[in-house]
Amino acid sequence: QAQLVESGGGLVQPGGSLRLSCVVSGFTFSAYAMSWYRQAPGKERELVASITRGGGVTDYSDSVKGRFTITRDNAKNTAYLQMNSLRPEDKAVYYCRAFSAARYWGQGAQVTVSS
Repeated sequence: QAQLVESGGGLVQPGGSLRLSCVVSGFTFSAYAMSWYRQAPGKERELVASITRGGGVTDYSDSVKGRFTITRDNAKNTAYLQMNSLRPEDKAVYYCRAFSAARYWGQGAQVTVSS
């Protein structure tokens, strides 16, 4: 069955960086566009970044544009989210999602930005 496993979350100081990874199994990774979402306590889940199947086109929410970078390695069945210049308001659980004809979600990775 489809599995998406996020890793790389943790605690970081404001201005710091983290890289999230999403390792996929159980379906053809290269056939799916990938996205990262986040959900802060008491807030709705929001789309952060997306990348097309081949990795040639990316899109970002205004809140992370210029600070976050989404990439993928189809040979490794892995999507990444590089997060730089982190702010306290970036604190959330981050989820990866694969979408095509089907949609799959990971279990989430906690990111905390605090001094």
